[in-house]
Amino acid sequence: MYKDLTYKIRGILFETQNELGRFRNEKQYGDALACKFDQNTIKYKREFVLPVSFNGEKTGRNRVDFLVEDLVIIELKCEPVMTRDDYHQCQRYLESVDLDLALLVNFRPRYLIVRRILNHQKFNNKKGNL
Repeated sequence: MYKDLTYKIRGILFETQNELGRFRNEKQYGDALACKFDQNTIKYKREFVLPVSFNGEKTGRNRVDFLVEDLVIIELKCEPVMTRDDYHQCQRYLESVDLDLALLVNFRPRYLIVRRILNHQKFNNKKGNL
């Protein structure tokens, strides 16, 4: 899914960790990624505000770190270990904007971790229609 785009994004992610190392904060990685996306003419929205998901929720409560080419969500982490909560966060984001793919990225471990997360709700619905 979005093979060429995600290949470029992954290259930029690895390049960023190689340059900055493991111990920066999320905003610093975000700044570096934004610069590299600009250099590679990749369209993105940073700190993209998701629509309200239920009645009474405050506007602007949920923001994705990057929405790339209006196709792929990138959620950045700088944690020793990613958890199920990180996965579920990406699932909520995908469902909220009705997209297919998120990349959950963790810069803290010794080696960069990039997890592809599919919108299970959309794919489960497609399976049922086959």
